[in-house]
Amino acid sequence: MSGGLIASIVIVVLLLWLLFSALYIVPQQQAYIVERFGKFKNVTFAGLHLKIPVIDRIAMKTNMRVNQLNVQLETKTLDNVFVTVAASTQFRVNPKDVATAYYELRDPAGQLRSYMEDALRSAIPALKLDDAFARKDDVASDVQTTVGTEMSRFGFSVIKTLITAIDPSTQVKNAMDSINAAQREKEATRERAEAKRIEIETQAQADAEKTRLQGEGQANYRREIANGIVDQIKSLQAVGMDIADVNNVVLFNQYLDVMRSLSDSPNAKTVVLPASTPGGYNELFNQVSSALLTTQEDGATKPPAIVQR
Repeated sequence: MSGGLIASIVIVVLLLWLLFSALYIVPQQQAYIVERFGKFKNVTFAGLHLKIPVIDRIAMKTNMRVNQLNVQLETKTLDNVFVTVAASTQFRVNPKDVATAYYELRDPAGQLRSYMEDALRSAIPALKLDDAFARKDDVASDVQTTVGTEMSRFGFSVIKTLITAIDPSTQVKNAMDSINAAQREKEATRERAEAKRIEIETQAQADAEKTRLQGEGQANYRREIANGIVDQIKSLQAVGMDIADVNNVVLFNQYLDVMRSLSDSPNAKTVVLPASTPGGYNELFNQVSSALLTTQEDGATKPPAIVQR
């Protein structure tokens, strides 16, 4: 093989090497920092790019995706309760400040952690325990603003910060559970008392209505009795009985009604009848019989036979 051919091959190989060394591809969601003779030249993003071999070099391949940092620390609330706070923050390199992020900050995660812990230790002690739980989102927003401002000086953007947990000690948790249980029991007692009051009022109204209806019924009952007595007196007078005999008959009927009521009463066990009835049973029977016979002789309809027992 001649020397010229060898030289040609060497030149071709060298040219191919220079070509492939000059071309490079940046993947999606990455940024390459290019330096020339050790000095920052430019930042290239996704795509095919060209650099001068030997003179230019890729100093850093920066990941542009969002990263997450979890922080956990112990601090004290305004009412002197020690709590363990867990927080998470999402951050990324600002596409406009890739060079700043690379050259200014050596340990981004460590620096971000320090800022997070400092911001949390400033925010939580200013709140009581109940307020820390209630305003957890507000605390996270304040921490994000504070940390985001500091990290932006180094080319990083804080996307989102969350307070994932605020855990007091076991003794404090038990005390809080006891307080909550007492409050719930107090509320339940109040509700039961209110229900009892409504029940009593409703029962009182029902009893009042029942008494009113019973009074009306009793009045109507007595009115009907009075009307029946009047009709009975008129019918007895119509058959020729004098007023004294009529009164005895009415009194006797009332006596029988009383006896019937006593015998029908569920509380009555034994009913003792007296030896005589109002006006005298035998005398009254004879008077009624005489009056009925007189009426029959006058042409009235023959009444049914009365049998004395």
